[in-house]
Amino acid sequence: MRRPVHEGDRWSGQVCLPGGKAEEGDVDSIATARRETHEELGVALHECSRYLGALDDVQAMASGRPLSTVITPHVFSQLRAPSIVLSMEADHAFWLPLGRAARGELDSQYEYKTGASKLYLPCWRYQEEVVWGLTHKMLRSLLVLAQT
Repeated sequence: MRRPVHEGDRWSGQVCLPGGKAEEGDVDSIATARRETHEELGVALHECSRYLGALDDVQAMASGRPLSTVITPHVFSQLRAPSIVLSMEADHAFWLPLGRAARGELDSQYEYKTGASKLYLPCWRYQEEVVWGLTHKMLRSLLVLAQT
């Protein structure tokens, strides 16, 4: 999904995966993943998918610096196509063809500007979307795991 553009949001307008912080009613991080996916995309994962497991934790970053947040990505296998109902936390949702990404067909570079410096980071370009940063890192780890 792509986040809407909001002043002051460090990830404004970027492609991301659904997710967020645990809330009091969440019994574990899987429950958090399910709740956040439902809140952001209207998808009830328990109705349309099977839980496969968690990937390695990922240290959240912003402006090239680590944040205190650690992300635990959870993976679900789609059993049937869900209906998507976007919340205010998403302005667009799409399915990224992971097979094409794994074959390198979507590989590109993203120019990241920080101050006077420019970094060229790996990304995938698909349609009008650019998947880079933490989202690219998490999905890349999924692809590596799937190939083993």
